[in-house]
Amino acid sequence: MAATVTDRLFRVAVWLKGLDGAVQLVGGVLLLVVAPAEVSRLAHAVVTRDLLGPPTGALAGHFEVAVRHFAEDGSRAFVITYLLLHGVIKLVLVVALLRRVRPMYPVAAAALGLFVLFEVLRAVQTRSPLLAGLALLDVVIIVLVVKEYRELRQAVE
Repeated sequence: MAATVTDRLFRVAVWLKGLDGAVQLVGGVLLLVVAPAEVSRLAHAVVTRDLLGPPTGALAGHFEVAVRHFAEDGSRAFVITYLLLHGVIKLVLVVALLRRVRPMYPVAAAALGLFVLFEVLRAVQTRSPLLAGLALLDVVIIVLVVKEYRELRQAVE
Protein backbone atom coordinates (compact mmCIF):
# COMPACT_ATOMS: atom_id res chain seq x y z
CA MET A 1 0.00 0.00 0.00
CA ALA A 2 1.39 3.41 -1.00
CA ALA A 3 1.98 5.95 1.75
CA THR A 4 -0.48 8.84 1.78
CA VAL A 5 0.43 12.45 2.45
CA THR A 6 -0.96 12.05 5.96
CA ASP A 7 1.21 8.96 6.52
CA ARG A 8 4.28 10.89 5.43
CA LEU A 9 3.33 13.85 7.64
CA PHE A 10 2.89 11.46 10.55
CA ARG A 11 6.35 9.95 9.99
CA VAL A 12 7.97 13.39 9.66
CA ALA A 13 6.19 14.63 12.80
CA VAL A 14 7.25 11.55 14.78
CA TRP A 15 10.87 11.87 13.63
CA LEU A 16 10.83 15.58 14.54
CA LYS A 17 9.45 14.69 17.98
CA GLY A 18 12.25 12.15 18.31
CA LEU A 19 14.85 14.72 17.37
CA ASP A 20 13.25 17.19 19.77
CA GLY A 21 13.26 14.56 22.54
CA ALA A 22 16.93 13.76 21.92
CA VAL A 23 17.89 17.45 22.00
CA GLN A 24 15.89 17.93 25.21
CA LEU A 25 17.54 14.91 26.83
CA VAL A 26 21.03 16.07 25.87
CA GLY A 27 20.21 19.63 26.97
CA GLY A 28 18.93 18.41 30.33
CA VAL A 29 22.04 16.32 30.90
CA LEU A 30 24.30 19.23 29.94
CA LEU A 31 22.46 21.62 32.26
CA LEU A 32 22.72 19.02 35.00
CA VAL A 33 26.50 18.79 34.73
CA VAL A 34 27.35 22.40 33.78
CA ALA A 35 27.55 24.81 36.71
CA PRO A 36 25.06 27.72 36.77
CA ALA A 37 27.95 30.22 36.70
CA GLU A 38 29.19 28.62 33.47
CA VAL A 39 25.71 28.89 31.94
CA SER A 40 25.65 32.60 32.86
CA ARG A 41 29.13 33.10 31.39
CA LEU A 42 28.13 31.37 28.17
CA ALA A 43 24.93 33.41 27.92
CA HIS A 44 26.87 36.62 28.45
CA ALA A 45 29.33 35.58 25.72
CA VAL A 46 26.43 34.98 23.31
CA VAL A 47 24.96 38.39 24.07
CA THR A 48 28.25 40.27 23.83
CA ARG A 49 29.02 38.69 20.47
CA ASP A 50 25.96 40.55 19.21
CA LEU A 51 24.06 37.41 18.31
CA LEU A 52 20.95 38.95 19.87
CA GLY A 53 21.41 42.50 18.68
CA PRO A 54 23.26 45.16 20.65
CA PRO A 55 24.43 44.03 24.11
CA THR A 56 22.40 46.85 25.65
CA GLY A 57 19.30 46.11 23.54
CA ALA A 58 15.94 44.89 24.82
CA LEU A 59 16.31 41.33 23.51
CA ALA A 60 19.76 40.96 25.04
CA GLY A 61 18.44 42.36 28.33
CA HIS A 62 15.56 39.86 28.42
CA PHE A 63 17.96 37.03 27.64
CA GLU A 64 20.35 38.06 30.42
CA VAL A 65 17.49 38.33 32.95
CA ALA A 66 16.15 34.91 31.93
CA VAL A 67 19.56 33.32 32.35
CA ARG A 68 20.02 35.02 35.73
CA HIS A 69 16.64 33.68 36.90
CA PHE A 70 17.56 30.24 35.58
CA ALA A 71 20.90 30.20 37.38
CA GLU A 72 19.77 31.73 40.67
CA ASP A 73 16.32 30.41 41.54
CA GLY A 74 14.20 27.26 41.32
CA SER A 75 13.88 27.57 37.56
CA ARG A 76 17.07 25.58 37.08
CA ALA A 77 15.69 22.47 38.77
CA PHE A 78 12.39 22.88 36.91
CA VAL A 79 14.06 23.25 33.51
CA ILE A 80 16.40 20.31 34.03
CA THR A 81 13.57 18.06 35.26
CA TYR A 82 11.32 19.17 32.41
CA LEU A 83 13.98 18.54 29.76
CA LEU A 84 14.99 15.14 31.10
CA LEU A 85 11.46 13.81 31.60
CA HIS A 86 10.11 15.29 28.40
CA GLY A 87 13.08 13.96 26.42
CA VAL A 88 12.86 10.41 27.78
CA ILE A 89 9.08 10.20 27.38
CA LYS A 90 9.23 11.52 23.82
CA LEU A 91 11.96 9.09 22.82
CA VAL A 92 10.08 6.09 24.26
CA LEU A 93 6.89 7.15 22.48
CA VAL A 94 8.68 7.83 19.19
CA VAL A 95 10.27 4.38 19.17
CA ALA A 96 6.89 2.79 19.90
CA LEU A 97 5.11 4.81 17.20
CA LEU A 98 7.76 4.11 14.57
CA ARG A 99 7.48 0.39 15.39
CA ARG A 100 3.68 0.72 15.16
CA VAL A 101 3.07 -0.62 18.66
CA ARG A 102 -0.69 -0.09 18.62
CA PRO A 103 -1.29 0.05 22.40
CA MET A 104 1.14 2.98 22.60
CA TYR A 105 -0.86 5.26 20.27
CA PRO A 106 -3.46 6.19 22.92
CA VAL A 107 -0.64 6.55 25.45
CA ALA A 108 1.19 8.88 23.08
CA ALA A 109 -1.95 10.97 22.47
CA ALA A 110 -2.60 11.20 26.22
CA ALA A 111 1.03 12.08 27.03
CA LEU A 112 1.11 14.73 24.33
CA GLY A 113 -2.20 16.04 25.63
CA LEU A 114 -0.64 16.44 29.08
CA PHE A 115 2.36 18.16 27.51
CA VAL A 116 -0.02 20.54 25.72
CA LEU A 117 -1.82 21.33 28.97
CA PHE A 118 1.48 21.92 30.73
CA GLU A 119 2.89 24.01 27.86
CA VAL A 120 -0.23 26.18 27.74
CA LEU A 121 -0.14 26.73 31.52
CA ARG A 122 3.55 27.67 31.42
CA ALA A 123 3.00 29.84 28.34
CA VAL A 124 0.34 31.79 30.21
CA GLN A 125 2.53 32.08 33.32
CA THR A 126 5.65 33.15 31.42
CA ARG A 127 3.96 34.82 28.43
CA SER A 128 6.11 32.63 26.20
CA PRO A 129 5.10 32.53 22.53
CA LEU A 130 7.58 29.67 22.05
CA LEU A 131 5.70 27.43 24.49
CA ALA A 132 2.39 28.38 22.89
CA GLY A 133 3.83 27.42 19.49
CA LEU A 134 5.12 24.11 20.84
CA ALA A 135 1.68 23.40 22.29
CA LEU A 136 0.10 24.05 18.91
CA LEU A 137 2.61 21.74 17.23
CA ASP A 138 1.82 19.03 19.78
CA VAL A 139 -1.91 19.40 19.04
CA VAL A 140 -1.19 18.82 15.34
CA ILE A 141 0.87 15.76 16.21
CA ILE A 142 -1.93 14.43 18.46
CA VAL A 143 -4.32 14.70 15.51
CA LEU A 144 -1.87 12.79 13.30
CA VAL A 145 -1.32 10.12 15.98
CA VAL A 146 -5.06 9.60 16.42
CA LYS A 147 -5.60 9.42 12.65
CA GLU A 148 -2.78 6.90 12.23
CA TYR A 149 -4.12 4.82 15.14
CA ARG A 150 -7.59 4.70 13.59
CA GLU A 151 -6.13 3.61 10.27
CA LEU A 152 -4.10 0.85 11.96
CA ARG A 153 -7.19 -0.38 13.81
CA GLN A 154 -9.26 -0.41 10.63
CA ALA A 155 -6.57 -2.36 8.80
CA VAL A 156 -6.72 -5.10 11.45
CA GLU A 157 -10.53 -5.31 11.58
